[in-house]
Amino acid sequence: MNRTPVVFIHGAWLHALSWESWAERFASRGFLAFTPGWPGEANAAHEMRRSPGPLGGLGLAALTDHYAGIVRSFDISPVIVGHSVGGLIAQHLIGANVGRAAVAIAPAPINAVPLPGSPVPLWTPSGADGADGLVSLSSEQFHHVFANTVAPEESDRLHERYAVPAPLRLLGDLGCAGAVRSPLAMADIGNTDRGPLLLISGQEDRLVPDSVSRAVYKEYGDSTAVTDLKQFADRGHSLVIDSGWRFVADYVLGWLDERGVRALTEER
Repeated sequence: MNRTPVVFIHGAWLHALSWESWAERFASRGFLAFTPGWPGEANAAHEMRRSPGPLGGLGLAALTDHYAGIVRSFDISPVIVGHSVGGLIAQHLIGANVGRAAVAIAPAPINAVPLPGSPVPLWTPSGADGADGLVSLSSEQFHHVFANTVAPEESDRLHERYAVPAPLRLLGDLGCAGAVRSPLAMADIGNTDRGPLLLISGQEDRLVPDSVSRAVYKEYGDSTAVTDLKQFADRGHSLVIDSGWRFVADYVLGWLDERGVRALTEER
């Protein structure tokens, strides 16, 4: 018997350490957990905030290629779990039959699903922030956008441990501030041969509202491939890192089990 790999893909404004609790939880259930960072990502968020240069100019094409190569490198087809833009990439890959199953948590919208207006002025190419091709979130912005359902003290701790700048190029590829969305910001919604897909939303999410996740779910409505939607009440965009992360992680583990995706497999 072999252990099933799970590849976790983080989103914009978060470091790969945002998956640390998930990796431990999945490993305790027998999965092989991998949390590869973005190209050039340092080992800790504070290092990226101090020297964020490697993130500058990073776009959706580079990220998608990066994670496609990682997922394809395993002898056993992995589960893909992505948050935010990572959720978009997870859908793109599973739609291309890359990966065994996918979970997209508060995913950036795919295809023609519109991106909502930003709740904070993130797109500032003419200001000081953005001059290096990056946009940062202050602790106040992080609380407002990401961690709006937790106390300020918890939000500040999450910001200190996990928050990093986001590339302007990537935000443009996602269609922020009226930019033309990248052709890679899409998924093959009609692929009936792909693995199962779970979409997850937080109903108090201000960055990727629940209405966006529901619209994405409707995109798959004519497909016979397994597509499920789980909505978490009173949860924001920080649902993968805040104190309620385990409720979400355990739901994902249960869903994988129900869909026949087990930690141990005979696949070679």
